[in-house]
This record gives sequence, structure tokens and C-alpha cells, in this order.
Amino acid sequence: MRAEDRKAAVSAYKERKMISGVYLIRCAVSGEAWIGACAELSTIQNRIWFTLRFGNHPNKTLQRAWAEHGAEAFSFEPLEQMEEDDPYIRTARLKERAAHWCERHKAGRL
Repeated sequence: MRAEDRKAAVSAYKERKMISGVYLIRCAVSGEAWIGACAELSTIQNRIWFTLRFGNHPNKTLQRAWAEHGAEAFSFEPLEQMEEDDPYIRTARLKERAAHWCERHKAGRL
């Protein structure tokens, strides 16, 4: 890759629009579900699956279910997207919406 192309790619990456949101992780075998909220919805599944594969996810019930049932039993579903520019408003809104979805799905919180 030429230096100019690399600079353009880095610049495009830095300028991309982040999509925040609320997501659901479900275990098809046990029926358990977990709700989480994040600032970058497009990358969170990869991050969570990585920590689960290595056995160091902070949510112990999710980690236990993953170890018991395996990766094939789990699904990831974005529930809601938001494009708030102000990080303080975004954080508060994400917490509010995650609580709403936890209640609606009777799910645990990540």
C-alpha cells in the first residue's frame, strides 16, 4: 500500500460516523438473554465473542453459559441504533434504553 493510500484510509477511519446502540445476546439452548449498550455497535460483537472465547468476560453468567453450551448456541441482535453527537447525552440515553430493553426481554444486563 502506498503512503498516500494509507493516509487516506486512516483519515477515512477517523472520520467515520459511529453508531451507538443497544444489543441483545441470546442463548438458544437455555433461553437466557443479556442486554448491553455501547458507543460503537458495529464492533461490539467481535469484542464480546473474543472475551468469551478466552474465558474472561466480566459477566460470569454469560461466560458460564458460553462455556456450557458453546458458541453455536449464541446469537447477537442489534435492538436499537442512535446517532447522538454529544457523548454525555449518548451515555445517558444508552443507559435508559438498555434498561427499557432489559425489562421488555426479561434479560440480564451486561
